[in-house]
Amino acid sequence: MPVFAEGRTTGINRERLVRTLTFWLRPAFMLRVVNRFQKIVGFDRSMALASSALTALVPLSILLGALFAHYDAAEHVIRRYHLTGAGATAVNSLFSTADGTSVSFGIFGVVFLTISVLSFARAAQRLFEQTWELKPLSVRNTRNGLWWILTFGGYAAVTALLTALLGGYALGLAALVCAVPVNAAFLMWSGWILSAKRISRSALLPFGVVGAVLTAAYSVGATVYLPHLFNSSAARYGVVGAVFAMISALFAAMLVLVVSAALGREVRDELGRIRRGHRPSDREVRRQWDKVVGQARSQWRTARKQIPHRQSKDRTVPHQ
Repeated sequence: MPVFAEGRTTGINRERLVRTLTFWLRPAFMLRVVNRFQKIVGFDRSMALASSALTALVPLSILLGALFAHYDAAEHVIRRYHLTGAGATAVNSLFSTADGTSVSFGIFGVVFLTISVLSFARAAQRLFEQTWELKPLSVRNTRNGLWWILTFGGYAAVTALLTALLGGYALGLAALVCAVPVNAAFLMWSGWILSAKRISRSALLPFGVVGAVLTAAYSVGATVYLPHLFNSSAARYGVVGAVFAMISALFAAMLVLVVSAALGREVRDELGRIRRGHRPSDREVRRQWDKVVGQARSQWRTARKQIPHRQSKDRTVPHQ
């Protein structure tokens, strides 16, 4: 009897899981997510964020390495992604200064660094304004942008500490799991502060959860692929190759952020419709899936019929 009950519970949970996935992945909802992504010009927004991040983070990392002797951005990147050979050498060259020289920033350097960092904050600010259809504030939100930059520094320190303490356990999964709530909290805070508190925390909760999960998935993929990308690019182009690899990694990370924003906004709207009693019925969801499956099967049958026809046509063509 207990075995039967356990199997029944497992079956019920599995059925509920399938129904949940079928509901949230239904074609009508995913089409709204794609439309939201296109509306905010997702790929262009991701590239703008990646470019702003590169121009802000590299000089900022060099400055922090000069101010704090124990901080080494190159060593952190090398350890985080297990770089070796040409990749590690290129990253060291990118973040280091000439031997025996000290880093000093004049007035122009300070102004450039400030503008670069604030440009990165405003690029992230525009993402939330466009996704949630808010009136743009531009430089009027500079104070909140500065607060976000300080928080971003603390967030980077916490995630680096988690990687240093737990990165060697369970193939780094322990650090990854512990970083999920940290990522969710930081993403929600980012949307709240960069929107000048015009987006409520409850409205940002789906974005925070989705973003944290997708960021964890990206971290797994980056850990596997980035060493190859850095080593191959650095072997071909030297330090410039490390820059190419870094901008590619940043673009992928920002693409995850933009997709999370579009998906989180649509999840929040869908939950609002459900609370108002506008949830589509199981029959409607099943009808949407049946339509998609039917179209896929029809295209597959058409493609299978065309293959023998093309092969016979190729055999009848006379050889010159």
